[in-house]
Amino acid sequence: VADLKKFAEDMQMSKKLESISLGQGQGGKAKRLIEDASQRGGWVLLQNCHLSISWMPELERICEELNDSLHREFRLWLTSMPTPAFPTSVLQNGIKMTIEPPKGLRSNLLRSYTNIDNKELNDCSKPEVFKKLLFGFCFFHAIVQDRRKFGPIGWNIAYEFTNEDLTVCKRQLKLFLDDYEEVPYKVLNYLGAEINYGGRVTDDKDGRLIVTILKTYMTGRILDDDYKFSRSGMYYSPEAGEQEDYLKYIQGLPLNPGPEAFGLHDNAEITTAQNETRHLLVTILSLQPRSSSGGGKTREQIIGELAVEIEKKAPPPWNIEKIGKKYPTQYSESMNTVLMQELIRYNKLLEIMKSSLADIQKALVGRIVMSEELEHMADSLFTNQVPQMWESVGFLSLKPLSSWTKDLTERVTFLNNWIDHGTPKTFWISGFFFPQAFITGTLQNYARKHVVAVDRLSFDFVILDDKNYEDITEKPEDGCYIHGMFLEGARWNGEKHILDESNPKELYTEVPMMHLVPKPDRPTPETGVYNCPLYKVLSRRGTLSTTGHSTNFVMFVELASSEEEDQWIKAGVAMFLSLRY
Repeated sequence: VADLKKFAEDMQMSKKLESISLGQGQGGKAKRLIEDASQRGGWVLLQNCHLSISWMPELERICEELNDSLHREFRLWLTSMPTPAFPTSVLQNGIKMTIEPPKGLRSNLLRSYTNIDNKELNDCSKPEVFKKLLFGFCFFHAIVQDRRKFGPIGWNIAYEFTNEDLTVCKRQLKLFLDDYEEVPYKVLNYLGAEINYGGRVTDDKDGRLIVTILKTYMTGRILDDDYKFSRSGMYYSPEAGEQEDYLKYIQGLPLNPGPEAFGLHDNAEITTAQNETRHLLVTILSLQPRSSSGGGKTREQIIGELAVEIEKKAPPPWNIEKIGKKYPTQYSESMNTVLMQELIRYNKLLEIMKSSLADIQKALVGRIVMSEELEHMADSLFTNQVPQMWESVGFLSLKPLSSWTKDLTERVTFLNNWIDHGTPKTFWISGFFFPQAFITGTLQNYARKHVVAVDRLSFDFVILDDKNYEDITEKPEDGCYIHGMFLEGARWNGEKHILDESNPKELYTEVPMMHLVPKPDRPTPETGVYNCPLYKVLSRRGTLSTTGHSTNFVMFVELASSEEEDQWIKAGVAMFLSLRY
């Protein structure tokens, strides 16, 4: 919108530009604006068409009636997020423009400073401070946009930050510098990270990240000419100068910035390349023909053999009633309830697998009709993907079908060992369908044993890096032992017993066995730890389920660290219960 207004000024049409943001009840006003401007030769800007889907048919009708008899200077501008409800005919007959942030820090900074002239740079009561902090905001703007290329390790959710966010920060910066003697860094950080940019952020871990990133640039240290933004020293706060000076500095920056510019480990570059390759291969698979020619097995034969093989390996459902008698609901043992809930969830998956595998084999030979659902299942089996009907009731996983079936077998084995030999000495937390219930059950056991309100309890996380879970012969007095977690973005240093930098080309590392020790009224450590998010899978992104829990995030785990927590937050360090293989 800012670019359009600037264009209107250049074309001497700013006084004839009328704009309106579409929404409930705005359709009539928009129609009147179009009718008026089409006669007197004005410009009309209808913003956010995607928010007024019900009015889109009316917009289509209005556009169809536009003809050469209208005023020659009349223009209709429309803005919208991608939506299938936007009229196709309007798209076909109109000139389409998409505004995307430039790729790379250098290109992004060049765009920001190309739109700033010397008059704007010096139009402040504290020009030196304004120039320094403005560069900080522009660099921050480039960082938060370019982090998206790293995928989940960059942002859990890829947010669409816009130039308007930067423009608002720029205006507020000038306002505060003109009105106050001292620079209100705390206010600038709050407005930038929590409101202007943070208003788009919906994930609390991303909210923590954006606050941490802005703190790097909105600080009194940025006024020093030798203040470095990254370890390499390549990115720093240049001397306050004119527009040409900034453009010269920016043009000297690398075309392709390394992960260290973003606070990430160099391994993030490998992760990005893998994600791009995976996306390309998935696209190629989706385009391949659904029929085979020449010699060899037919597509139907391959799918049929796969279905038979998976059916043989698929574990049978459990007899819930029989197991329920062995592990009845007990006040003193919440793990019995956790076990039964897990069995019910897995049974639902196993039953659907059993029936659908039998159906697909019948459909392939023509004994029953090949429904749309079975057709999708056949496509998934052929491309080594988990069928949607299994995914919808199954555990969260990013693994291909071959690895997924192996994982399912291991999970069932874990639960069978529990059923046959009693509550495990140490729990394979990756094997749980719903690990949050297991964590709550651990707290409940302690609360009922020691007669303490469960709301007063929190975990003390003890890393047992000198022990192997296979050597454990006794359960702990309180709490539980867990294993089966992985770390991305950092590694656990077993010699120093702290979080440490990842080794080159080592993307994921195993986390040693951990003892979760419930403690009543435990004070939260302020320093010396990193609150590491634990997720089920590498995508990190999740949605709130009906239980109030995230479908992906499990809990925060405190890991000992000799570095500032900000370093690990910017590096995207997180723990996972399952990888892609």
